[in-house]
Amino acid sequence: MALVAAALSLASTGALAAGDLANRPERLERLVIGTGESMLGVSVREHELETGQSYRLVIEATGMRECAWVAPGFFKNAWLRKIEVGHVEIKAPTLTELEFEREGEAELFFVPIRPGTYEWACAGLEERGVTGTFIVR
Repeated sequence: MALVAAALSLASTGALAAGDLANRPERLERLVIGTGESMLGVSVREHELETGQSYRLVIEATGMRECAWVAPGFFKNAWLRKIEVGHVEIKAPTLTELEFEREGEAELFFVPIRPGTYEWACAGLEERGVTGTFIVR
């Protein structure tokens, strides 16, 4: 009985919660797609992340050509809080792709929930090097 009372006491004081996963996300280095002379470069190939940490990532397309940005394994293993495009917030439980038909940017707010190495790419441009990785520890 004393054990149950102690557990209830800890739970009611918030001692079991480490923090609000939706609060104060860590800003990741901006991911720019369409850099360099070939306009097929990317600014960051790898982001290292931790499970349970809230992040915000700006993805910017320079307009090099259409880019259907996909990261299917990553988005199956992350909690997507919201996406901001312009003055619009999009709240959805999952994401299939972000399609940039010309220059523009989107800001993603998310929390990785499962460790692993997850690839992202502009669909159809993988062979030309428009790819990268999220490494989640």
